[in-house]
Amino acid sequence: MQKQPKIGLFSLVMLALSSIIGSGWLFGSGEAAMVAGPAAIVAWIVGAIVIMAIAFNYVELGAMFPESGGMSRYAQYSHGPLLGFIAAWANWVSLVTIIPIEAVAAVQYMSSWPWAWANWTRQFVAHGNVTTMGLLIVFLFMLVFTLLNFWSISLLTRFTSLIAVFKMVIPALTIILLMASGFHSANFGHSWQTFAPNGSAAIFQATTASGIIFSYNAFQTVINMGSEIKDSRHNVARGIAISLLISAVIYTLLQVTFIGSVPPHLLAQGGWHGLNFASPFADLAILLGLQWWSILLYLDAFVSPFGTGVTFVAVTSRTLWAMAKNQHMPQWLGRLNHHYGIPRLAMAANLIISLLMVSIFRNWSVLASVISTSTLIAYLTGPVTVIALRKLRPDFKRPVASKWLRFVAPVAFILASLATYWAMWPTTIQVILVILLGLPFYVYYEWRRGFPDFRQQLKGSLWLIVYLVFLSVVSYLGSRPFGGTGWLHYPWDFVLISVVAYGFYRWGVASRIESSELAAAAKVNEQVEVDDK
Repeated sequence: MQKQPKIGLFSLVMLALSSIIGSGWLFGSGEAAMVAGPAAIVAWIVGAIVIMAIAFNYVELGAMFPESGGMSRYAQYSHGPLLGFIAAWANWVSLVTIIPIEAVAAVQYMSSWPWAWANWTRQFVAHGNVTTMGLLIVFLFMLVFTLLNFWSISLLTRFTSLIAVFKMVIPALTIILLMASGFHSANFGHSWQTFAPNGSAAIFQATTASGIIFSYNAFQTVINMGSEIKDSRHNVARGIAISLLISAVIYTLLQVTFIGSVPPHLLAQGGWHGLNFASPFADLAILLGLQWWSILLYLDAFVSPFGTGVTFVAVTSRTLWAMAKNQHMPQWLGRLNHHYGIPRLAMAANLIISLLMVSIFRNWSVLASVISTSTLIAYLTGPVTVIALRKLRPDFKRPVASKWLRFVAPVAFILASLATYWAMWPTTIQVILVILLGLPFYVYYEWRRGFPDFRQQLKGSLWLIVYLVFLSVVSYLGSRPFGGTGWLHYPWDFVLISVVAYGFYRWGVASRIESSELAAAAKVNEQVEVDDK
């Protein structure tokens, strides 16, 4: 097999930024402003805090286990194959949905091209949904995403490093130009009521339902590249921290720019909820007389989703490859191309699944909600797993081992639980059902093996299964701003979830099990080098 060059810190940060700054910046600010008004700025900060708290747990895990597709295996090490499968399936559902959402974003911007010669593109989207003709273009983009990953990791890193620079420059210049061309400070309101016209609940609703969590989610690109990272014991933490901080600053400034650039007469007509921009920043540029800049924004509507889509083909294929390695998916998905060391069959399978998903869910915001919720459910296992492994194997090499983790882990679990609730009923139950649809694969492969240690596996996973039922019930009975029946009132629904979440976190840590999976974890951990200084 040809030895592939490993990814350095700069390329790693560029790879992460190329993933993080995707269609979220093109649509997130507009969607969040419609929900929360000027208070959407706070929603981006809340989203960054949630993701950074969650990522803090995965830094230790990623440095301990430098393996490709690692996020599909951590829960299996600490709690056995059943919990590992549930976490891996939830994570894979979120990742495989990112591929079509980026293609949909590009097509939606195409549909709003303002030029007479481009009238034919307006048939791509109708009433916010991609049409059959638009689907053909979406399919074409997804095929190109896949082909760019089909040969080597070096081609991928060269492509994404170039794209990432472009993707940071365009949003930065958009902030400067729009602020200079027409910034209305009065749009931010003169009191809490005008700053947050829909109340504080709308801030949290926007955090998950408007694609903010989705926009930050791609930090896991760094984790899933695992063994392909140079000096992983240092660069995993650095890559995540640098890319998240840069993206948080960019996204928050973009939201400030969007709020301040909306012409006041549009707000007078229908308020924040009445805004209806098909391509938010390009539409604003045209309204402010910056037609020349709108052309570059329409170009970036190809580049940003393209970079993210290409990156996530690589990440998603490694996730599916890892699931096959766990022996709960067909083994042919785990085959690597002998020349390039790339799971090509897993890439092809993901392409087919992505095509099916976008044929069913043809709307950017719906796809963003599915991604956010399934990701958060997968993330519930991270804080539990990292603490459980400290108790199970305190002697494992830990290049990154923060003393603050014992405080951050339960807080991250509570924040992930709240953010799942913010996705709103019925999205919560719909995504949980999609995750449960993966269980037949697990049951089939366990049946073939004679259900070894099933009681032990159930012990390791029952806490999460019961917790998903609890979250579904609370979502249904929750406050009306989050789609519930109103039996629980805001903010007491938050209080209930936080208290109960801490109890389930403790149950999860106590459910850790000694299993043969720890032997596999030890083999991976042996590869780690730790400085003695």
